[in-house]
Amino acid sequence: MTFRWNFREHISLNIFVFKWLAICVPSAAAVGSVVALFMWSLDHVTELHWHHPWLLYLLPLAGIASGYLYHRCGSTAEAGNNLIIEQIHEPGGGVPTRMAPLILIGTLITHLFGGSAGREGTAVQIGGSLFATFGRWLKLNEADTRILLTSGIAAGFGAVFGTPLAGAIFAIEVLTIGRMSYTALIPCLMASIVGDQVNTAWGVGHTQYQVAWATSASETASSISLDWKLTGKVAIAAGCFGLTSVLFVELMHGISEAFKRTISIPWLRPAVGGMLLILLTRALRDQDYLGLGEFANPQTPDAVTIQSCFFIGGAAMFSWWWKLIFTTVTVGSGFKGGEVTPLFFIGAALGNVLGHLLDAPVDLMAALGFVAVFAGATNTPLACTIMAIELFEHKHSSLLSSGFIIYAAIACFLSWFLSGHSCIYRAQRAVTLPAP
Repeated sequence: MTFRWNFREHISLNIFVFKWLAICVPSAAAVGSVVALFMWSLDHVTELHWHHPWLLYLLPLAGIASGYLYHRCGSTAEAGNNLIIEQIHEPGGGVPTRMAPLILIGTLITHLFGGSAGREGTAVQIGGSLFATFGRWLKLNEADTRILLTSGIAAGFGAVFGTPLAGAIFAIEVLTIGRMSYTALIPCLMASIVGDQVNTAWGVGHTQYQVAWATSASETASSISLDWKLTGKVAIAAGCFGLTSVLFVELMHGISEAFKRTISIPWLRPAVGGMLLILLTRALRDQDYLGLGEFANPQTPDAVTIQSCFFIGGAAMFSWWWKLIFTTVTVGSGFKGGEVTPLFFIGAALGNVLGHLLDAPVDLMAALGFVAVFAGATNTPLACTIMAIELFEHKHSSLLSSGFIIYAAIACFLSWFLSGHSCIYRAQRAVTLPAP
């Protein structure tokens, strides 16, 4: 066997790594800093809404302001994450720099006045917008622009959730169902790690979730151990998670299309959506489903939140359904913000209910629902499996021996498979495999 070393190829690969290191480090540092500012601001507007719940009644006016801002200044930025994905597939008009400040302001308006939305979409748009700006300064070609924008997605995602590995995988997995381009993997990993570390360096923390089941399960296991009865329950739950993700996606897109058909003036759509949210809140006599839903308002400590869903009795039978309705109305009517954190809430609340119905550990099922509904709604099962490890391992070094990782993989991949090609991102493409 003849050993061959292609010296030129080796040099070329090293140049590729150092080139993208030089591009990604400053770009991702900027993204991490802006995301830190966004998260700090989001915490403050959330607290402001908690202390002044009457702000909800100004939501229609806030919707008009947000909608008019985008109508006058947004242009192509209105397309949000879909624009970034489209520009990766077919570089053309580019991602405007104004996307970053517009989405930051728009999301803060949504949360200040009580809209039910998330933050991932905001962070990804900040990442894509800032990276695109750097790309224009550097006059990169189309191939490098694709890598750059993909890295921007990774930087924003890794920074906002504190999951650098999942951020890198998500960025290349979300573009096309059934195909992952590894050309951008190293730049994405660089960007996601730097974005996360810079965000952390600014003192912005990430939510920690308790999965006590992992500790108790690992105490009786000497190696990776599966409870086959529990595995069956996880598979059943995964089917429910997949169907729920389809329901979320189709309802969100359906509401969006209905608003566009019936209300011709774009900036009036969020106003009507705001009025619907007020009516829903009044009908339920409950504000649990407004805002991010991550923590409880100190004035209502028994509220249903993502955190509470990890404990027995932490969610009502239909908490997942109401969060789904509130979020699809918010986002579908044109308010700005992400969909992912509400998907976490929906999945964790549904997991809490299924844990009770299936006689399974509630915290385990909440954790699986947390990532599996997201996997089904974005067609990113691998990224979500890795996210489960990154989010939940910090307090549980015993996750591997407990079998949690395998349960997470089963839940995420089954949810993705059963959800079909439904996706919150319409610009996502699918590879059609040839029939056997």
